[in-house]
Formats: sequence, C-alpha cells, structure tokens
Amino acid sequence: MAEYDYQTAIAMLDAKRYLYVGFMLHHTIEKAFKGYYVLLKSEAPPFTHSLVKLSQKGNFYDDIPEQLKDVMDILEPLNIEARYPSHKARLLSEPDEEFCKRLLENTKVLYEWLKEKLPKKSKGL
Repeated sequence: MAEYDYQTAIAMLDAKRYLYVGFMLHHTIEKAFKGYYVLLKSEAPPFTHSLVKLSQKGNFYDDIPEQLKDVMDILEPLNIEARYPSHKARLLSEPDEEFCKRLLENTKVLYEWLKEKLPKKSKGL
C-alpha cells in the first residue's frame, strides 16, 4: 500500500493537485514505517499518524539519517492539516509544483532507505 500511495502522489503532482501530493507522501512513509514497526516488534503498530512517534516506538528513529529526519519534519503536518478545512485554505496557497517535486524526490530517498531495511522477498512468494 505504501507503493500505491507513492504512485498516487505522482499522479496528484501530474494533475496539479498539490495539497494531496504531500498528503499521499505522508501516507507512503506512514505505511512503510508501520510495516517496518511490525517487522521489528512483531506486534501491531500504535494508532498514530505521527512519523516521529512511530519511528521512536519502533526503536528505529535513531537509525534514520538526519537529512531524512528533515524530510519527516516536512511530511509530519501534511497528513493532519490536509484533512481539516480550517487548514486547507492556508495549505492550498503554500504548496506549488516546485515544492511538491522536491518533496517527492526527498520522500523517495526516505522511502528507499526504509525499503533497504526490509528483507527481500524470495522469488515465487
């Protein structure tokens, strides 16, 4: 599902639906973090959308390179703020195509870093 959300973010960028680029990128990393959490802890992840809390509770926050934590800081508010009308008007005036392109590229680096931590699937599974 994380990959699906990442591809949806690309589609939103192509459609110039900039508010939802960030929303979907947040979901990409949130779902990837939750998958990694389950892998590491063998239990359901906490009910939170906070990327920082997920990575801290999963005991992998300290493993994340600092420049990727910066990406998390940008993504963190985009999930919640995109959901509420009081924040949408402000957000709609902020993200533009260049911001979204950079965010997409930077999120991909974080996403790829995390995917490298996951075990590779055996062929045929």
